[in-house]
Amino acid sequence: MSDQAVLHVKGRVLVGADDVRDELWVVGGRISYERPGARDIRTVEGWALPGLVDAHCHVGLDAHGPVPDDVSEKQALTDREAGTLLIRDAGSPSDTRWIDDRADLPKIIRAGRHIARTRRYIRNYAHEIEPEDLVAYVAQEARRGDGWVKLVGDWIDRETGDLSACWPREAAAAAIAEAHRLGARVTAHCFAEDSLRDLVEVGIDCVEHATGLTEETIPLFASRGVAIVPTLVNIATFPQLAAGGETKFPRWSSHMRALHERRYDTVRAAYDAGVPVYVGTDAGGSLAHGLVAGEVAELVTAGIPPIEALSATTWGARRWLGRPGLDEGAPADLVVYEGDPRADVRVLAAPRRVVLDGRVVG
Repeated sequence: MSDQAVLHVKGRVLVGADDVRDELWVVGGRISYERPGARDIRTVEGWALPGLVDAHCHVGLDAHGPVPDDVSEKQALTDREAGTLLIRDAGSPSDTRWIDDRADLPKIIRAGRHIARTRRYIRNYAHEIEPEDLVAYVAQEARRGDGWVKLVGDWIDRETGDLSACWPREAAAAAIAEAHRLGARVTAHCFAEDSLRDLVEVGIDCVEHATGLTEETIPLFASRGVAIVPTLVNIATFPQLAAGGETKFPRWSSHMRALHERRYDTVRAAYDAGVPVYVGTDAGGSLAHGLVAGEVAELVTAGIPPIEALSATTWGARRWLGRPGLDEGAPADLVVYEGDPRADVRVLAAPRRVVLDGRVVG
């Protein structure tokens, strides 16, 4: 399609959960609901959604640490082909700002680099520091990121042989307050139970994974409006991880299995209590990119209604991240499918057309 051509998307346009229209137009890369007076028109038919959101993704990272730009490009392209057009990068040691200059790659909201305790996270991923330096590093990453900072809230403690909280409450409180002062929100990797109450009570905005939620902490999350990104496609790897650590860390292995076994009940209980839930795959690291459709299906398996699981990767997720959906005048970032994703979210696994900034790219 030429830069002057108009794209006509017709069929069913899912502007919102309760807002379904028959067509939209893409003029100059932006969405319009008024028919333009153009002759050069390309038509795409099907079911249209806003570009999908992966709210926990790592571009520029693999199992060993930072990757070259050509690998980062392949990761971003894989996500794009899956329909993911907006990524919240939940921690990466790589500088991916060059992606912002590429109109053919997904838009990224960065959380800077992970901040972890010394020797309490995956090697080559994070700034590894002690609590007295936490405020300074949070301020640094708040300035480097796009409105988010990522903490590692818990990890295996080799002395106890199990997961435990990484940050004293006072250090976390001061760091989160500093991020907020600088206009950034804070999220944290948390698998286990014991870091959650302190982090929520001192003002954290989101928790990644959140497998350690209990009937005591779920109401606290709900009352404070703290979101979770369950990354269920990643939690599916817990049994394999547990088996690998069984000999050296049997307590940790048993704990990981228990968290895995109750994962669906945990997510459904959080949703039922009113905790905001969003889609994230944890792509990068050891997981492949392009898994967004699988994560939406996992949320449905957990008991979240399909329309709400769709919202968690479209309308609701974009609103949470402060980015537009299929709004009049917004950049035309959308995905078109053969069938109705409300009837079967598995439709998301096979995009018919991917449109980014008004151009058909896939």
